[in-house]
Amino acid sequence: MALSDAFLSPLGLAALLAAVPVVLLYLVRPDPRRVTLPTVRFLTDADGTSSSRPLLERLKRSALLLLQLLAIVLFATALAAPYVPVSESETVEETVLVVDASASMNVETGGTTRFDRAVAAAREETTSTTSVVVVDGESSIALRAGTAGDAAETLSDLRATDAPGDLRTAIARGSSLAGENARVVVLSDFAGDDDWEAAVQSARARGLTVDLRQFDGGGDDNVGIVDRSFSGEEVTVSVQNSGSEEVTRRVSLGEAEETVSLAPGDVRSVTLPVPAGGGEVRLSPGDSFPTDDVAYVAAPEDAAVDVLLVTNDENRYLTTALSVIDPVELTVVEPPDSIPDPPEETYDVVLYSNVDADEIRDAHVAAGRDALAADGGVGVQADGSMPVDAYGDLLLIAPDGMGSNPTLATPAADELTRDITFPPPERYVRGDLRSGRALVSTNDGTPIVATESRGGGRILYYGYVESGSSFKYDFEYPIFWKRSVYALADRESLSDLNRETGAGLSFGNETTIETPRGEVTASRIDAAAAGFYVADGSRYSASLLDPAESDVSAAPVDSDAGGAPTTREEERTVPGPLTEWVALGIVAVALGEVAFLRRRGDL
Repeated sequence: MALSDAFLSPLGLAALLAAVPVVLLYLVRPDPRRVTLPTVRFLTDADGTSSSRPLLERLKRSALLLLQLLAIVLFATALAAPYVPVSESETVEETVLVVDASASMNVETGGTTRFDRAVAAAREETTSTTSVVVVDGESSIALRAGTAGDAAETLSDLRATDAPGDLRTAIARGSSLAGENARVVVLSDFAGDDDWEAAVQSARARGLTVDLRQFDGGGDDNVGIVDRSFSGEEVTVSVQNSGSEEVTRRVSLGEAEETVSLAPGDVRSVTLPVPAGGGEVRLSPGDSFPTDDVAYVAAPEDAAVDVLLVTNDENRYLTTALSVIDPVELTVVEPPDSIPDPPEETYDVVLYSNVDADEIRDAHVAAGRDALAADGGVGVQADGSMPVDAYGDLLLIAPDGMGSNPTLATPAADELTRDITFPPPERYVRGDLRSGRALVSTNDGTPIVATESRGGGRILYYGYVESGSSFKYDFEYPIFWKRSVYALADRESLSDLNRETGAGLSFGNETTIETPRGEVTASRIDAAAAGFYVADGSRYSASLLDPAESDVSAAPVDSDAGGAPTTREEERTVPGPLTEWVALGIVAVALGEVAFLRRRGDL
């Protein structure tokens, strides 16, 4: 049997070590010296006690030691808090609080928000056993079967998010936590969808008491941004009037501004240029729901991607695919012509396609190496007569002749190949991968698409010989090249940089992330707060873009199943302390020691 089955604090038994010095002192105590007193010798001889019972004499001398050791044992036992398991009945009042922390609860009225009033009301509903479920992006369980004090502390730590919430899931999760005769209290504005009603009916069908508390003040005049999209270096936002009166709003981003008039229920779109570094699309004047009055826009300081295409036989499919990428500024040079000076110090991306080995010059290859050294990218397209020696280590494969009609293996999982169907080429350059990682390969191991990170830059090998491939006719062809250019330039598109609240932001490793609510260290977070997020030198944004969440008005909710908390009796096994009995034993031993010393004549 484990010590914890009999003692609440088994560590207290360590006090038994105190017996060691007591025993040692007893063992090293010198034996008493026997002295013969003639004047009393006749008395001892008369009684016959001089040596008739040596065992009894030894026990008398050891009795004090035994009493002291017993006292130590009892004292250590008391410190270990001995107990026996006993059964007892307990009256349980169980409440599950479902607290809405979605964006619409930030509506302001009377100098406070719906969320603040809901939390204040929740504090009045805590009982001896309380669970707390929060209506946020994940319908998270903040407290499971805690005390009233635990619930008060949990409620104090709650904060409203700027993300849509799923009230139905939260109610269902709260119902799953509830025991027999528990009460579920839902504190929400009940705005947006009414899917939550099915969860309430299901909980009541189980026999649970479900009490609905509505906090719906304010928001009658709400006008908000409900959608956002990007095209090139412009952003288009949709503005919705959820109020009951016609309104006029100014929509601004940086120096650009437009005015829109909206009748009740109207939605209008406004397109504005995105300034370098991004900014805030803001509606003015604001209203009682400030969360959807702003849409945050993150953008690089230099949005343009300068691409140099070196070719002696221009591939119109490739140049067309590159030209439709709005941030791309494409420069085409035909060797041996010299390379035009880039807008910046170097080109962001240098691509080589159908290059004649007799025409390419060192300056053309140097442009690619300069881009690579400046943390840019280089892409090389396969061709039967490509200048292998001139490319050097910029070419990721070692060519070994031409092949035809191969079978392709399943592409490797990568953002570059995600959801793209790569057809087998009619002709291709055979060869082994010299460095990097093959994303698309033939069954015999020849890379068709391969990449490598080198220093701070990136290299792409594109193994489709354009004249022997049907991929150029595929609608996914420009998608592949758009991803490739962004990857080589280490740029994320505006759509990737700007998310909706509640969406996840993932990073390769744990990193420090600056959020609108302070710094956190993680490899992934949910963007629950609207604003900017900065990590690994990149800036992202999150904005509330949800028409249902922005429609903050709600029909009145009638709680027809409320009531006081119900109770139930629970039998449980609890420890019955024995410490007081052990303490009485210590007192008894102490008294016995005093009596012994007195009897022996030492007192």
